[in-house]
Amino acid sequence: MVYQCPYVPVTRNKPAVGSVPYTEEQIRNVFKRHDKNGDGQLSKDELEAAFDELGSKWPAVRSWFAQRCADDDGDGFVSIEKELSKLVKYVLKLNYTLP
Repeated sequence: MVYQCPYVPVTRNKPAVGSVPYTEEQIRNVFKRHDKNGDGQLSKDELEAAFDELGSKWPAVRSWFAQRCADDDGDGFVSIEKELSKLVKYVLKLNYTLP
């Protein structure tokens, strides 16, 4: 069964006044950088590290939801080639801002 990604919490990150949100390209690059073993897929640990870099309060929880949203084939990994766009769309809804 494929998780349908309806979950974006009501308590989303609220950008501080004057803060600059991440762009789609910047988020895409954060996730690509965290493919540490270069296999073209993001594992749970790699997703968690990326969410930590983005400033998530709960990177482990956020990576769990993100994986379920973006992992279309259910293999436990997010493919950079095939599934990264879905992951980026999910993250954009969370309103992360540059530090």
